[in-house]
Amino acid sequence: MRFRLPSARIAAVGAALAVAAGSAPAAFAAPGAPGTRPSFCGHDNRHTPFAQYLCAQEGDLLDVRIGDVHPTQPALGYDEVYYKLGRYTLGKDAINKKFSDWCEADGRIEAVAAAPGARLDDPSSFTCALPVGGETAASIEPMKTVVIGPGGEPFLTDGHHTLTSFFETPDGGADLHVRLRVQANFSNLTRQAFWDQMQAHKWVYLSDPEGNPVRINKLPTGVGLANFENDKYRGLLYFGRDIGYAQNGLPFQEFYWGSWVRDTAPVADWDTTDQAGYLAAVRTVTEAMTALPKDTVVDSGFTAGQLGALSQWNAGKAANKGEFDKLSKPYSDAKPGKLAYALEYKRVHGLG
Repeated sequence: MRFRLPSARIAAVGAALAVAAGSAPAAFAAPGAPGTRPSFCGHDNRHTPFAQYLCAQEGDLLDVRIGDVHPTQPALGYDEVYYKLGRYTLGKDAINKKFSDWCEADGRIEAVAAAPGARLDDPSSFTCALPVGGETAASIEPMKTVVIGPGGEPFLTDGHHTLTSFFETPDGGADLHVRLRVQANFSNLTRQAFWDQMQAHKWVYLSDPEGNPVRINKLPTGVGLANFENDKYRGLLYFGRDIGYAQNGLPFQEFYWGSWVRDTAPVADWDTTDQAGYLAAVRTVTEAMTALPKDTVVDSGFTAGQLGALSQWNAGKAANKGEFDKLSKPYSDAKPGKLAYALEYKRVHGLG
């Protein structure tokens, strides 16, 4: 991964940041001296709606309108999004978690302050731990990622759940801006060559929740719950983080595990509205994950070791300790667990 701090070349992106902060007009200035014909980095098409992304290069921190991004997966684990929305709307945090999630996604660690009435769509109303320009390699590492495709269209390769949560939040929506780290710029390729590259890099996931193949032209064209199918196995796996496996940056890591759960059936079904039943399913699945030899092929050629399986369940801690204990906390607790937030949000909104 190449690390690049914001530089003069990202000045064009700075215009978008100013837009997000409400201090600049929405129009992007064309590059080049006054009176000259802009080159758009050698592209001939000046009329693409994504022209502002054409010049982005690998390693850039690119300001993106989330309504512009094109997903690279057909489904979400809805329960992960419900957790985030529950935390944002029913949370017990001193600073609303949505601001920290936005700051982390923007490469600036977390929120350290928020004004009364602060809103996601007004970044001047809350403060991140790092200012723009003060990013570090460590703060950039967890940022969500994007590949620039033909015509400058940004294709999201990580962050579908996070951006969908921002999209669904009342003070978010399609016009919300956040920076994404650029993995590659393939804007000079034909669409066929572009998708060949995406598949070669495993930057696209083309299976539905039942394991059936999905055609590229059937992928969602934008974020938002209504655009995705619900993959209950992917949702279950989210709650197993650091209990049965650790995230390791592999794109679609939890979808591969979800396919394994579906196909090997350590659990066949569970009540997604009942905390005890859901926790039991998480425990059963994560115990099965950690019992696998590391060289066991799980899905799509990836082994348990490559997919981050832990050597010991719950990192060797008892069920009343560590991450499983945190996950088990009910909504009535001062610090509810992620699962409790998801279930409470579904209860309040009448979701099954």
